[in-house]
Amino acid sequence: MFSFLWSLIIGGIIGWLAGLIMGRDIPGGVIGNIIAGFIGAWLGQAILGSWGPIVGGFAVLPALIGALAIVFIASLIFRSMKKSTD
Repeated sequence: MFSFLWSLIIGGIIGWLAGLIMGRDIPGGVIGNIIAGFIGAWLGQAILGSWGPIVGGFAVLPALIGALAIVFIASLIFRSMKKSTD
C-alpha cells in the first residue's frame, strides 16, 4: 500500500515538473499531474528505456521526458477544444 502511495506522489511530482518546464497548465490540477506523470513514465520508459535515477519505481529522466510530451499533447488538444467552443 505504501509503495502505491509513493508511486502516486512521484507520478504527481513528475507531472508537476513537466507542467512547470513546459509553462503550460495540466488540465485537472493534481489529478492531471498524477495522470500525466504515470502516462509519461510509461511512455518515456517504453521508448527510452529505464536509465538514470529510479525513484518510486520510475526512471526519473525518461519519465520526465515522457511527461513533457504528454503535457504538450494535452495542452494542444485542450487548447483546440477551447477554441472550437468559443
